[in-house]
Amino acid sequence: MIEHEIYMKRCLQLAKNGLGTTYPNPLVGSVIVHNGKIIGEGWHKKAGEPHAEVNAINSVKNKELLSESTIYVNLEPCSHFGKTPPCANLIIEHKIPKVVIGCIDSYSEVAGKGIEKLTNAGCKVTLNILEKECLEINKRFFTFHNKKRPYIILKWAETADGFIAPLVNHTKSSIAISNQYSRQLVHKYRTEEQAILVGTNTVLNDNPNLDARDWFGQHPTRIVLDRRNKIPADFNVKNKENPTIVFTEVENCLNSENCIYEFSIFDTLLISNILNNLYDKNIQSVIIEGGTFTLQQFIDSNLWDEARVFISENKSIEGIKKPDFNFKPNQKIKIKNNQLNKYTNYD
Repeated sequence: MIEHEIYMKRCLQLAKNGLGTTYPNPLVGSVIVHNGKIIGEGWHKKAGEPHAEVNAINSVKNKELLSESTIYVNLEPCSHFGKTPPCANLIIEHKIPKVVIGCIDSYSEVAGKGIEKLTNAGCKVTLNILEKECLEINKRFFTFHNKKRPYIILKWAETADGFIAPLVNHTKSSIAISNQYSRQLVHKYRTEEQAILVGTNTVLNDNPNLDARDWFGQHPTRIVLDRRNKIPADFNVKNKENPTIVFTEVENCLNSENCIYEFSIFDTLLISNILNNLYDKNIQSVIIEGGTFTLQQFIDSNLWDEARVFISENKSIEGIKKPDFNFKPNQKIKIKNNQLNKYTNYD
């Protein structure tokens, strides 16, 4: 089992290379071992491109060794035809006798069917190696398919005395809380998720880009809650840099090239309706970045999976208070004069 765990850890390392680029597919890495030596490995890079098992098999120089090898994969090989052929079929075709799997894929199109196909073909299948870690890496994918909503990450920055939008000298000018390293980390986080959501006041006050310009990777889809359609057309969230979805109560808003309006009543069902809409759009993860009122709606509805809170050493005395959030962090990370507290809301 220790040997299996060593190679499964390598699968997980490889799988993480696809974070932010494989949506709507899961993160998967694969390793092929012959007589205690890795002879092939690969990971899934992008939806529509070859899966991890395909890339691992293709990387093996001497294909004759496959019939004497073990293939490791952190997620059950698929058994259905999607944009690519089933990986279970390819494993059988190459007569790989042993398959070690990190966790079962609960997605209905797979859900044990890949394992059944491999077993019926005579493969020796070993299951649930580092299962917890393998489930964790695909928490977005599993939350989306099992809970029928995106994986939700709350994020904000606050002063040491609890202000999310601190003011300077009793004026309306706000001051930055996060240092440059924290801001860069936030942009990295944005490349890892499919969407980012903010409320009207955040846009009107800050005119943010909501992109990931300080890190290499894909920009998230921007989601804006704008009940009265107050945000001007020339604001950054409506530029052509990346797509924007605006939820509003104003009917018959005209969509532009990169901005789609979705009609929604801003009542007690608003958050649930938004999440249903994003699920229908196949958006698997979203970062909620503010403001306080918007964040509080998700907190009060218990519709969040993670929270990432950046805390400055500085105090403000006045401004807009942070959300009411009484949870204990799982992890505390020092980022120069900032502290990042991480929270989880799942088992």
